[in-house]
Parts: sequence; C-alpha cells; structure tokens
Amino acid sequence: MTAENPIVPKPMIVGKPTLVVVDIQKSGFMPRPATSRLAFMGDHIERNYRAKTVIDAARKAGIPIIFVQEAHRDSLIDFGRELDGSESVHCLESSPGTPFPIEELEMRPDDLKITKRRYSVFYGTEMEILLKAVKAETLFFVGGFTDVCVHYSFADAHQGDYYCRVIEDCVSGSSEAAHDASLIAMEYLQAGARRQAQEVIDAFAQYAGGR
Repeated sequence: MTAENPIVPKPMIVGKPTLVVVDIQKSGFMPRPATSRLAFMGDHIERNYRAKTVIDAARKAGIPIIFVQEAHRDSLIDFGRELDGSESVHCLESSPGTPFPIEELEMRPDDLKITKRRYSVFYGTEMEILLKAVKAETLFFVGGFTDVCVHYSFADAHQGDYYCRVIEDCVSGSSEAAHDASLIAMEYLQAGARRQAQEVIDAFAQYAGGR
C-alpha cells in the first residue's frame, strides 16, 4: 500500500456488535498440566479474568454475547486430524476443565452457547444462525488460543464479511511467539482489528449511550 493510497481503518464498531467468547472454559482458570505438549502463555488466567470485564461491559450495554466451548467425545471419534500436530488429547466431555465456566464468568441460563468439535466456531455449528438472529455486523473476539481457535474463527468471520476485532489483552496463545504472529496476521486481514480491553469497554458504553 503506497503513501498515495493509505489504509484507512474502519470504525471500531460498524453496525451492531457481538462479543464472541472463544473457548474460555473451566480449564482457563486452572494451572496448565505439566503433561501438555504446548508452552502456554503464563498469564492466561489473568487474561481470562480481563475478558470478563469486557463481558460485563457488553452485558451492561445490551450487546449480544456468544459463549463458545470446544468439546470432544471420550471415544476420541471426533478429533479427526486435530491430534496430528502439536496438540495432545484435550477438552474431553468427561474432563473437569471442559464445561463452560459458569461461576467464573457469571454466565446466565439464557446465554447464547455453542459447542464445537473443530477449531473454528463456524465449522459445523449454528454460529451463522445465531449471528443472523442478533443481526451482528462487528464481531469482537476474546479467549484462546490466539493462534488457533481465535485466529481461525476470525479468518472465517472475515471471509463471511463481518467486521472483526480481536481484543489482544484478552486472548492468549500457545506461546508468546505464536500469539504475536497471529495478531499480526489478523491485523493484516482487517486494519484496526487489534484492540485493547479498556478501549472496547469505553466503546461499548458509548454505543449503549448512542442508541
């Protein structure tokens, strides 16, 4: 992009916003197991609690929230190729870390929830139905992994012509390097995609006040 034709980011919120909480589950508030193959970001619990402040702000502003959970059958039948790379068996339905974090995020019985079997929340789920129902135009992403489920969900949303924002201090990656690389990749797709929790909280309040 030349200086004569600079990139001009769209406003943070275009049309109606929706907050997508990607795979913040019970395990997201627990220490990572020593047997894991991955080098997790050490402050993932702090980042998940920061994501709750954004969730609380969305509730206060009347902005729809979609909570996403990854879960796999104990038989492993639905993992597909997911175990061919760096990841070990995870998110089994019987695992204590797999359920939605009802208490930690103060979730409500009528919250919108999706359970997925693949990395992207759009693959084989009712995500598009829910987004149409709430008339979503701008999607805000929090959760993890930045470089896996958040990134792939962001890319699918981008290809579905949604405006996409990733709240970079409310997502955590499989490593610092992977986290940073994915944030760069998401910003490449949509200028102005990378946002901070506090500016989003302020924007949600302004959005509520302007309706």
